Amino acid sequence: MTDDMFGTLEEKIAYRFRDKKLLRQALTHSSYANEMKINRYEDYERLEFLGDAVLELVSSDFLFREREETPEGELTKMRASMVCEPALAYCARDLSLEQHILLGKGEEATGGRSRDSIVSDVMEAVIGAIYLDGGLEEASAFIHRFVLSDLDHKQLFYDAKTILQEVVQQENAGALRYELVKEEGPQHNKVFEVEAYVGEQKVGYGVGHSKKAAQQQAAYQALLARKER
Repeated sequence: MTDDMFGTLEEKIAYRFRDKKLLRQALTHSSYANEMKINRYEDYERLEFLGDAVLELVSSDFLFREREETPEGELTKMRASMVCEPALAYCARDLSLEQHILLGKGEEATGGRSRDSIVSDVMEAVIGAIYLDGGLEEASAFIHRFVLSDLDHKQLFYDAKTILQEVVQQENAGALRYELVKEEGPQHNKVFEVEAYVGEQKVGYGVGHSKKAAQQQAAYQALLARKER
């Protein structure tokens, strides 16, 4: 990764690294490290471990302070939905973080750049790198800016299928179902198109690299359409 690419990403994440090696490590997948014969401890996995712990602490503190009347069980559920794999991948893609990941040729060819598991891991690794470079205050600022911001909107997206199911049941408008209308692309990088129906009425449409992701998008679009009524 060139200095220009570092600078572009640092502008997006609103943080300048003193130690650029930490940022590079946070973006290095094991497949790239193996291919380039880099020390196995210089990929993102150890930083991801650290970032996961920092993220849990900061998100727990946030919920504890913001949701004073919410019991422990509900706080645990809320935190889980905020920091789960799809949620972190969603936040990472807002930053176009996936475009900066260093992948081996094989992982690149099999669609690794679009895989939620990899993109979310890199998001946690970046958090770990910021923590080591700038301390808890800087890591917390990053998390608040890019993970905990606009939480109501993100919560609607993360939990779209569950929320839509509850809305449909309350309205007693008919059964909710998802229909796969198109599937294309190579086996390692398929794209699915899904429509959501309540009874016989089409209420949403979604596209994703898995059926589940496409269904989530369709449910989210259905919820947005309901809000606009």
